Amino acid sequence: MARKIIIDTDPGQDDAVAILTALASPELELLGLSVVAGNVPLPLTTANALRVADLAGRPDLPVHAGCDRPLLEDLHTSEVVHGDSGLDGSELPPPSRAATPGHAVDWLVATLAAAPERSVTLCPIAPQTNLALAIRRAPEILRAVDRIVMMGGSAFYGGNASPAAEFNIFVDPHAAAIVFGAGVPITMIGLDCTHKALMPRWWLDDLVALGTAVGRTVAGMMDFNERYDRWRYGSEAGPLHDPCVIAYLLAPDLFGGKDCHVAIETGSPLTRGMTVVDWWGKTGLPANAHVVTEVDSDRLFRLLHERLARYG
Repeated sequence: MARKIIIDTDPGQDDAVAILTALASPELELLGLSVVAGNVPLPLTTANALRVADLAGRPDLPVHAGCDRPLLEDLHTSEVVHGDSGLDGSELPPPSRAATPGHAVDWLVATLAAAPERSVTLCPIAPQTNLALAIRRAPEILRAVDRIVMMGGSAFYGGNASPAAEFNIFVDPHAAAIVFGAGVPITMIGLDCTHKALMPRWWLDDLVALGTAVGRTVAGMMDFNERYDRWRYGSEAGPLHDPCVIAYLLAPDLFGGKDCHVAIETGSPLTRGMTVVDWWGKTGLPANAHVVTEVDSDRLFRLLHERLARYG
């Protein structure tokens, strides 16, 4: 039986690859997308989610627009990385439809309220505002959540939005604090892992060589996306963030990590959004997350290539 998942997203080139990979994987049943402001403002992230669903040949996929700002902070976006559209590097046409009626938070609450116990995996690959509001509005929905597998945070790597904080957590640290405090099993795939998943040139070239719209589009988007990381970090290639969440669901043996207590810094102006990972158990607090720090990069990219090659 396929694992039922919901992806909470702010597309973003790497979000697009995560969504496409999930839709190409029969092991997963994607119930829909809840969309939030993050990489770019909400009208663009919503349009981008719809464009990606069109590219995948899934105009039936529910795409619900959600929160257009963090709980308490001003919105910080990342056009410097993702371009003005959020999907720069692609030539996707405008979406064929509008978003599915209804706010994403309402849809999350209704969908989880109707789901059997521990039957849905939540996959936030964006600021966690939608999830936090759903939890605050109807905490009883957590009974339906098997696990949260998220992209965000950092144990040892530092930050990419500030010296201390990874972007998804930095944008809405108060939402992340609610999610990490919800008592649901969490797998945190942060920068320690994703900055070891550097996009090899063969992967981009082989995607182009597929001769498909998906192959060309993903290669173009990710080639654009990695230019920032090569400049900022001086690396030979750019890291691939959000698709690691889907790869973890498909092949958890590709990854390694440790159960830890994770707290979210919401007060300090210097470290706001920092994921404070108690790697050595110094606080004595119980673990609330499996913190992923390792990945078999070669096998990861071969898995992603195999899934993306399924599109005609």
